[in-house]
Amino acid sequence: MGTIDGLPPLREVIAAHDLVAKKQLGQNFLLDLNLTAKIARCAGDLSSADVLEVGPGPGGLTRGLLAEGARHVVAVEKDPRAIPALMEIAAACPGRLTVLQGDALELDVMAHLTGPVKVVANLPYNVGTELLIRWLTPAQWPPFWQSLTLMFQKEVAERIVAKPRSDHYGRLALLAQWRADPKIVMHLPPEAFTPAPKVHSAVVHLTRLEAPRYPADEKVLSRITAMAFNQRRKMLRSSLKALGPDLEDRLLAAGIAPTARAEEIGLEQFCTLARSYA
Repeated sequence: MGTIDGLPPLREVIAAHDLVAKKQLGQNFLLDLNLTAKIARCAGDLSSADVLEVGPGPGGLTRGLLAEGARHVVAVEKDPRAIPALMEIAAACPGRLTVLQGDALELDVMAHLTGPVKVVANLPYNVGTELLIRWLTPAQWPPFWQSLTLMFQKEVAERIVAKPRSDHYGRLALLAQWRADPKIVMHLPPEAFTPAPKVHSAVVHLTRLEAPRYPADEKVLSRITAMAFNQRRKMLRSSLKALGPDLEDRLLAAGIAPTARAEEIGLEQFCTLARSYA
């Protein structure tokens, strides 16, 4: 939809507000507004949704979301240095941007959001996975969000979409694919960021399912998958032996060979096994 008129280039904003990226905050800024607009478009139609953004920094993605027609953006920023830059964007888009200073792991943002809600963020590397797990494990399902469009280190993105018998397959893949449809929609090289990180990045788009893909108790499923993948090189009859003396019978009933390893077992089989212990 274009850019927001009257706002200076991001490099000028960073210089004006002394926004040198801080490693301890996991900051790597995207300054190319063409790229931030492309990420915003990965989230689909934003015109009838509120958008939650975490870690906007100087506001490159924030501008992209607003330029692509987001109804309302709630931007949560921990770094107080970035707040004046974000308030300049808010002034240029009256009523469409709410800026909250604080830690996204601690703030209650729901009072500022009206559904439907999409989460779109270039997440700080140091909290990205923890935030994703929180969004995938609310007290009640379906959650407050319709979709998540999130930037991760490439390796984390591959863990989210991984399939059985692949190097990246593990608990994160099971959790994400149990309750959502995740797919990698964009790759970014280190040089797209300032400063350039040592790793490549990828954007993952997750569309929530209205109910989990297969029925299972979340706590039981989490316990079983934790036991299985914490000793992923061991056979399941060994890694899961603490579940009880009838383990092998339950594994066979779930269609799982007791000699199989965690990385060979699909989501449906894990859910079947979890139901037998629930």
